[in-house]
Amino acid sequence: MTLLFLLIAAYLLGSIPFAIVSSRLFGLADPREYGSGNPGATNVLRSGNKSAALLTLVGDCAKGWLAAWGATRLGFDATDVALAGLAAFLGHVFSVFLRFNGGKGVATALGVLLGINAWIALTALAVWLAIAFTTRYSSAAALGAAFATPFAGYFLAGQPAVVGILTLIAALLIWRHNANIRKLLNGTEGRIGGHKA
Repeated sequence: MTLLFLLIAAYLLGSIPFAIVSSRLFGLADPREYGSGNPGATNVLRSGNKSAALLTLVGDCAKGWLAAWGATRLGFDATDVALAGLAAFLGHVFSVFLRFNGGKGVATALGVLLGINAWIALTALAVWLAIAFTTRYSSAAALGAAFATPFAGYFLAGQPAVVGILTLIAALLIWRHNANIRKLLNGTEGRIGGHKA
């Protein structure tokens, strides 16, 4: 029951839609109504308000980190910590506050990795930054980081259950980018900062 309560709390924490919260704080339009329609930091950046985008990024990352870090502080083992991170990630992607819709989960996944193992998080972030600066495609960077995460987990964590959970998070993240994959293939994907609302 204790684990169940942890997972419910982590899911609810992950469900907080910081893209919408920050947009309202800055008096911006709902991010679901412009750009990609995704309630995430990259789409909020398309509004032209960098502060709102930064707040979204930090908030989405922090909730993933807090779920995993909090589970660690409460004495849960590595597998349960990873499960708490997965619950937070699922909360972001299928938010109860947005009728089980949500963002794509990139920042939240990074926060989860940071809470599980900082080296895995830094590896994923390095891959993201390298691809983002090279191509200026946020989606391509996210896909590259997702592909790298299970391998980083295998070499840096080594626990099969944790690696399995990281693989599931990566697979879900890639699935959430299916529309972006199609746009990348046909050359219509928007670049970082390329389209304002």
